[in-house]
Amino acid sequence: MMPGINPRQMQQAMKRMGIQQVDIEAKEVIIRTEDKELVFTNPQVSKINMMGQETYQVIGEPEERELSAGISEEDIETVMEQANVDKKKALAALEKHNGDLAEAIMDLKK
Repeated sequence: MMPGINPRQMQQAMKRMGIQQVDIEAKEVIIRTEDKELVFTNPQVSKINMMGQETYQVIGEPEERELSAGISEEDIETVMEQANVDKKKALAALEKHNGDLAEAIMDLKK
């Protein structure tokens, strides 16, 4: 909660303000954005209800994972090796050419 404040007093103050907090035992929380996922393993999760508005609080260290639209790691590695580029460029070329290995490699070799 807040440093230096007695947790019991904090609970009472929250109750007086109409705020309810419930801890949720979660094993994993995934936040998915357009191009990546933030994965929290063994997080602390709280559900807070304040005047009918529910909010979830997630505490923990996220692992960031890039999303690739159905493109396998093997395909990315093949393009990286053949075109002599880094992973980011290989993935971008594969996405640009809808996963077509030959097109992606030829485009990168131009």
